[in-house]
Order: sequence, then structure tokens, then C-alpha cells
Amino acid sequence: FVYLFILYSGSLRQECVATEENPQVFFCCCEGNFCNERFTHLPDVGGPVIEPPPPAPVLLNLLVCSLLPVTMLSMALLLCFWMYRHRKPPYGHVDINEDPGASPPSPLLGLKPLQLLEVKARGRFGCVWKAQMMNDYVAVKIFPIQDKQSWQNERDMFSTPGMKHENLLHFIAAEKRGSNLETEFWLITEFHERGSLTDYLKGSVLSWTDLCHIAETMACGLAYLHEDVPRCKGEGPKPAIAHRDFKSKNVMLKADLSAVLGDLGLAVRFEPGKPPGDTHGQVGTWRYMAPEVLEGAINFQRDAFLRIDMYAVGLVLWELVSRCKAADGPVDEYMLPFEEEIGQHPSLEDLQDLVVHKKMRPAFKDCWLKHSGLAQLCETIEECWDHDAEARLSAGCVEERISQIRRLASVTTSDCLLSTVTSLTNVDLPPKESSI
Repeated sequence: FVYLFILYSGSLRQECVATEENPQVFFCCCEGNFCNERFTHLPDVGGPVIEPPPPAPVLLNLLVCSLLPVTMLSMALLLCFWMYRHRKPPYGHVDINEDPGASPPSPLLGLKPLQLLEVKARGRFGCVWKAQMMNDYVAVKIFPIQDKQSWQNERDMFSTPGMKHENLLHFIAAEKRGSNLETEFWLITEFHERGSLTDYLKGSVLSWTDLCHIAETMACGLAYLHEDVPRCKGEGPKPAIAHRDFKSKNVMLKADLSAVLGDLGLAVRFEPGKPPGDTHGQVGTWRYMAPEVLEGAINFQRDAFLRIDMYAVGLVLWELVSRCKAADGPVDEYMLPFEEEIGQHPSLEDLQDLVVHKKMRPAFKDCWLKHSGLAQLCETIEECWDHDAEARLSAGCVEERISQIRRLASVTTSDCLLSTVTSLTNVDLPPKESSI
């Protein structure tokens, strides 16, 4: 720093004399022409005391340096919190203050105690609990707040007129639980102890009778879902509905092994005169996507979406056949479709290369084709997963095919048993030895 001091006395001097003791800049005041031509330094020891400049505000600097990081961290946390509150889930903005709308009528669910017991499954949109309501077990599918759209869609599908069918999951109620960031959306349905078809096939092999029963009831449920049903029993007409995420994991099994279709979170309705809603093409599980879905070449018409479901039906029927013990050969461990070719966690690119470009499908074993019933079922499977979508069978046709195959196989088995018994009765028996 440079300090300048001006000293005043009663009158200005005629000479230029600086009186500061140790100045950094010499300074004098004088009067007269050229009075500063000669400069003299005569420090005045007894002169006025010069106060040193005030010290720098060290404490203030210390406080600023200490509080600045804390302030920046707090602002970052507030920004993260704001982004979390206003983030957009996969199906668009969810307003947590928005009323989800009136829930479908439920049998006084609010007055019945509901106790969650154990988690039975976890999926893309939430987890499924086994719960107890009064004396009955129910399934509770819990959606987090960011998957509200999927909950609303599945609730709306189950609430569609005419959706009560023995091969569709029975809907009980839908509820909103909690508030703000702790909001959850519950979907309550009937509970099936056997679980999904995937879980059952992992631990069990199928007889020919079991295979036909599961396959036929599964096709029956999907045929009803795909069908336009006219007004009946006091309810409005049921429109055609495409599942869009058909797979063995979304097929439940009753105690008698009848199939029940569930998980309608991605389903879409086709009502006359109304747009079908969100028909984003590439949805569902990659492994079960039809070729036209994998390559993004979908015709956004009703029949096109129904045919996409039928491709997946072919893969699920293959899963059933692969765990059937009717053929004369060993039954391998359960494997997902294409698991042998590209493993358990394929990428979208892997499936595009395998299914679209190479046109490959899961393989049939030779021993399956030697069994008359399995051989005919394999032909049906090939017509379901045909690369040409328009050549695929409908769900109703698959149901009828399986019913015919089951009856023909039963007749063939009966004829074989009859011929075996006849041949045994025609054999000459050796004479009895006489006993003395």
C-alpha cells in the first residue's frame, strides 16, 4: 500500500520540507515560485502520531470461506430435490396432487382389513404381495408413484365391461395409498398359489394331458381378450383388447392348472370410433417381441396388435412342449425362448439380429416330432410365430386346434390300448400242468 499524508501548520513554508519519519512517498507543501526545487527531509519526531491502516477483515474472510461450500452444497441438494419432485416418468408427467379418479366399485374394501404377508414377485412396474383380506388370500400389486400411468391403465382394462372370464385374472379393487412422495397405487386381484407359468415350469414337468389343458385354457383366455363381445348381462359391449406383454410370466395357474391371464398394464383397447390410446410400438419384453416390433415396422391397426400377441403365444407354447414328458426322450431343464442361443440377458440388438435378420426360432427336438400330438402342436407353434404377421393363427384358431389335437391323441391312445389288450387275449396260453 502507498500512504499519503498531508501536514498542515499555521502557514505554508517557503521551502519544500518533508517531515514524515518513514514515509513510502515523500510529500511537502510550500509557498512561492519553484519552492519545491530543493527538497529537504527533516523528520519531525515530536510530530503527530500516524495511525496504521486498519487490519484486513480476517474474520469476515474466514466466515465467507467457511460458509460458501456449505451454501453451494445446500443449493445442490435443493436442486436435486426439485428435480426429483418434478421428474417425468416413462409415461409422462405425474402430478402427485392430481386425483387419480374414481376407483372401480369394490366390495367395501375400505372396511375390510388387508394384511400384506410376503412378496411373491417383482417386475418392471412394481412388486406383487400375497396378502390376507378377512379369511381369503389376495394378490396386491403395488406400483410406485412414477408408474401411476401403468396402474391406471391396468385398472381401466380390468374395469372394462365384460372382463369377467374364467381365464382372465379376477379383479377386486384399486386403491391409492399414502400421500405426496410416499404415494403408492395398489391393484388387488385374486391370488393363485401355483404362481406364474414360468415358476411352475421351472419346478415341474408336464404330462400330455396337463400340457393340453394349460395350452387350451391359455388360448381361450387370450381369444376372449381379443374378441369384440356384444352387450350382455347388463354390461356394455366389450371391445377387443391387445395384451402387448404376453409371456409365460404373465400367465397364472389355478389349482387345477387352468391358465389365467394377468398384467394388463400395457394393454390397449380398440373401441369403435375412439382412438386406441397409447400405441407406442416397441413395448413389452424384448425376448417375446415379434419381428415387426423389433425392427419398428408396425402397422398401428387392431389386427396388427393382435398378431403381435400371437407371436408370443408361439413362444409360450414352445416353453410348454419343452417341459412335456410325453415324448420318448429326456426332458431338459426349463429354459426361456432363445436362452440357448443368446443367453438369459440378451440385448435388443441380439434379438434383432437373431429374430429379424436370421429369422431364427427356438428349436424343436427330434423326439417331439415322433409323438403324434406334439408334432401337430409344433406345426401350430410354427404358424403362430410365422415371420409374416398376416399368416399367423388367431387365438381362437389356436384354441380350436389344441382341442382337436387333444381329442385325436386321446382316440389314438385308446386305439393303441385296445389293440394291445386284443393281442394279449389272442395269445395261446400254455396248458396247465396237472397235479397228482
